[in-house]
Amino acid sequence: MSMILSASVVRVRDGLPLSASTDYDQSTGMQECRKYFKMLSKKLSQLPDRCTLKTGQYNINFISSLGVSYMMLCTENYPNVLAFCFLDELQKEFITTYNMMKTNTAIRPYCFIEFDNFIQRTKQRYNNTRSLSTKMNLADMQTEIKLRPPYQISVSELGSSNGFSHIPAGEYKGTGKISAAPHQRLEPVTLPGIVSFVLSLLCGALNLIRGFHAIESLLQNEGEDFSYVIAFFLGTAACLYQCYLFVYYTGWRNAKSFLTFGLICLCNMYLYELRNLWQLFFHVTVGAFSTLQIRLRQPQGKSPDYNV
Repeated sequence: MSMILSASVVRVRDGLPLSASTDYDQSTGMQECRKYFKMLSKKLSQLPDRCTLKTGQYNINFISSLGVSYMMLCTENYPNVLAFCFLDELQKEFITTYNMMKTNTAIRPYCFIEFDNFIQRTKQRYNNTRSLSTKMNLADMQTEIKLRPPYQISVSELGSSNGFSHIPAGEYKGTGKISAAPHQRLEPVTLPGIVSFVLSLLCGALNLIRGFHAIESLLQNEGEDFSYVIAFFLGTAACLYQCYLFVYYTGWRNAKSFLTFGLICLCNMYLYELRNLWQLFFHVTVGAFSTLQIRLRQPQGKSPDYNV
């Protein structure tokens, strides 16, 4: 018999369980699946926002959105489209009921245990397909899953002591290769962000031009210091890397932006004799402004549209 067995709501950043359905099944298979739930909870921040783990006669599916993950356990023959529609319904109700500040500041496990009432009611409806609302657009969800299938996690990948350290980078089906960190879309670009991007490109171009002039000067005058050439080209690389960090999501993105800004400051300190105070102020200010824009343009809290 195909059915949903249990569900839980977990905070992504630390795996804190916020709510869960009350389960009475104490079979060996269910106990094993609860272990998988805990292992997955610890690695949610490193996984794509839609995943499936097949564990023999059971499947674990989950979606993540706004820093919260919605997980469910069902039998292996339960329809995939219904499973993700169930998770989508949990997601919509949880977001409507609890604001982000409450979920972010929660410190006790299962502090939203009253949400179990909604989980149980929804689980009963999905276990009795005749009672499902005819308004549900299963075709849209089926199309969404076909276009972007959930990432398939194997049980063997859970076997390492370090969790998901052995997940191949290119196995996220339907979206091409992914990096060690999950692919995330950044928030929409703002006007200040565009300005910082253009100014960073300008600073990079100025450093590049001055670098070539320094090479010409070095060839004409043997007494010139080659380290100035290196400083100009390092400044160019730092400015271009700031542009990259602004456009693309990478791991340790904020730390990299601060280190890049530090490199820009060091290069300009070294080039103090070749630039006036206004030029130094311009390059450092642009570097600081770009670092701020990188910091402000964070990954989107909401996952890709699930037809909400």
